[in-house]
Amino acid sequence: FLSEELRDQYYSGYCNNILWPLFHYLGLPQGYKVNKTKDFKSQLKAYTEANKMFADTLCEISKEGDIIWCHDYHLMLLPKLLKQSNLNMKVGWFLHTPFPSYEVYQALPNRKELLQAVLEADLVGFHTYEYARHFVSACTSLLGLEGRLGGIKFKGRIVKVDAFPIGIDAQHFKESLDLNAVKGEITEFKSVFAGPKVMLGVDRLDMIKGLLQKLLAFEKFLEENKGWESKVVLLQIAAPTRSDVPEYQELKSQVHEMVGRVNGKFGTFKTYPIIYLDKTVEFEALCALYAITDVALITSLRDGMNLVSYEYVACQESNKGVLILSEFAGAAQSLGAGAIVVNPWNIAEVAGAIKHALDMLPDERERRHKHNYKIVSAHTAQEWAKNYVWQLNDAAIKAPLGTGESLLGLPIEEAAEQYAQSKSRLLILGFNATLTEQVQSSERRATDQTGNTTLKLNSGLKGALKTLCDNEHTTVIVVSGYGKDVLHEVTY
Repeated sequence: FLSEELRDQYYSGYCNNILWPLFHYLGLPQGYKVNKTKDFKSQLKAYTEANKMFADTLCEISKEGDIIWCHDYHLMLLPKLLKQSNLNMKVGWFLHTPFPSYEVYQALPNRKELLQAVLEADLVGFHTYEYARHFVSACTSLLGLEGRLGGIKFKGRIVKVDAFPIGIDAQHFKESLDLNAVKGEITEFKSVFAGPKVMLGVDRLDMIKGLLQKLLAFEKFLEENKGWESKVVLLQIAAPTRSDVPEYQELKSQVHEMVGRVNGKFGTFKTYPIIYLDKTVEFEALCALYAITDVALITSLRDGMNLVSYEYVACQESNKGVLILSEFAGAAQSLGAGAIVVNPWNIAEVAGAIKHALDMLPDERERRHKHNYKIVSAHTAQEWAKNYVWQLNDAAIKAPLGTGESLLGLPIEEAAEQYAQSKSRLLILGFNATLTEQVQSSERRATDQTGNTTLKLNSGLKGALKTLCDNEHTTVIVVSGYGKDVLHEVTY
């Protein structure tokens, strides 16, 4: 086990004082905050030592053929330490938070070492393609590595980098609604909230969850929609976290002050527009609240995924509640088409989304819920884990094979046969060195600066391209870094 001192420097220090804020776009702590938990160097030393302890233990108990799946920013050095012990060990690493853009990540003092350590894994996973793209960008910009389709070329092999959106055990939530304890809570809540529509917020009391923005938006909605103050209730559950940290204590005071202000302005002797709970609730009560509320309001400023949105959808098959979801939550990439997606910093936009959700007609509620319910039911936590492990096995086999420069040739006869049999076709073609004679990057930069181009379409292709484009059942897309004018000049 980690000693108390090591745990403090490792977990409270480097993990939660350095990496967590940076990965959530809160930046690195100022000097006076770093000094409170000793300096950066001592925190990094503790982080390295803790990762080594994990590695030593794993190497003692692991057997040939085992898969080691490293999770989160707490263990970024672990893939390298494991591979140093056994190069053939199958190692995956998955990040549960956002990975920030290169411009944010580059502020980290030991930025290169962490990237290099993670790249020792066979498979690097993130919740969204955006996070994966940021990681690849950091590797190419800071390490000078070459990005490949689906990965990074590192030490003579291809490290696969991909998105694996996590899910929940949807069936567990669905089945919970049939439990007597949950049915009892549903009956009681329906009685308590009889009359007004109910909006639900379930968050940790944390800076990234956008609680202040949520309350400001609800206040603006009430200001702009007279009469709703007695017809809607915002039930906000804020589970305490890191209560000993001054910044969190200050956030708690600000939230309490704002709740009091809104209730004081719009409440009566009989009604309060906000019911606020500074605690967690039991699972049965939470499922019941998910089931009976009309709107879920999630305004995260940054969130790796946010599975509250998934849990809400899983419990809403009967009620068809509306999900308002921050665009900065990873879940927006999966549930965005069925949710009302908002920028939580745009208070007026969120207030408008609240009005839209409360006024939404049953047909639209049904359509939106059906879309998200299908996703939540299919893309479960079990499927997520199964898919990741399968991809890790596959990546461990293919990584050493993906280093060659040659590409497999197109099977012409098979492709022609499939083309002739198909009724709808999509052709995606490269431009430089595919449709044209190859132009090296240095030559391309020179011609771009003068505005003149020496590109030439390969002989015989212009007529073939025209034939393809004229076919109403065929769509042709040309992919290029050149501008539209250059493509037009060469192809017409």
